[in-house]
Amino acid sequence: MTKPGTKPGTNRAGSFIAACVQMRTSTDIDRNVEDACALIREAAKAGARFVATPETTALMELGAKRLFANIVAEEDDRVLRAFRVLASDLNINLLIGSLAIKVAEDKAANRSFLITPDGAIAARYDKIHMFDVDLGNGEAYRESKNYRAGGEAVLADLPSLGAGRKLGMTVCYDLRFPHLYRQLAQAGAGVLTVPSAFTKPTGEAHWHVLLRARAIETGCFVVAPAQGGPHENGRETYGHSLIIDPWGEVLAEAGADPCVILAEIDPAKIDEARSRIPSLTHDRAIIAPGTISGT
Repeated sequence: MTKPGTKPGTNRAGSFIAACVQMRTSTDIDRNVEDACALIREAAKAGARFVATPETTALMELGAKRLFANIVAEEDDRVLRAFRVLASDLNINLLIGSLAIKVAEDKAANRSFLITPDGAIAARYDKIHMFDVDLGNGEAYRESKNYRAGGEAVLADLPSLGAGRKLGMTVCYDLRFPHLYRQLAQAGAGVLTVPSAFTKPTGEAHWHVLLRARAIETGCFVVAPAQGGPHENGRETYGHSLIIDPWGEVLAEAGADPCVILAEIDPAKIDEARSRIPSLTHDRAIIAPGTISGT
């Protein structure tokens, strides 16, 4: 089901329609890819020129043995090839929120891909911040056990944004580290992507406020496709994919079920927000606490 935040066809000159694909990924790769492709096609049919899927699009698997039995190196990944063909067929920019990519015998990268309308990979981003937490309700996660953290922030060209504006790529738990988003915005990002699989407890508590804060702090659009609902592995994710404008207004929001949401991305709003609150240009050097002793 498509839930439009802005009716396709009403966008102003210079703007474009973006879409979030919300999923409920299982442990069945073929079924997940089929579901993702159907929703991506639905988004493109509704007018989206930029479509983003959530974290762990093709496989949600917590067990190390089963995970590594089902993933391969990037050059051998048939799932990635299928999404490249689909982007070309639909003539869209396609952000695959993340795929588990094998980078060593016992380590994967949680890697996000931006694919161009000709099927080329324009950019790759490996999730930097690993979700190693105890939620206090019996849920515990150790992402670093199976995944190798990335170490590089990534900006990507997105021609629809116009000259001087780029796409800043992040994944899920990165959302809690605001310095990353500030650096991306100051380096040229006008749209920030946050494909995610937030747990239900943390999503209910923090998802909306963190995403709106990142948009407001940076003067960027935020596109945050999510996983939603109960999964076969026993995990429950929050859903509520969001598209937010640079002033912090929610343009489109999903519920908990798989769907597509749409909203207009008007690059002029980036400059408008930043001219009203030019905080990105007001950083000052600060002496860290404790480095000056009292007299």
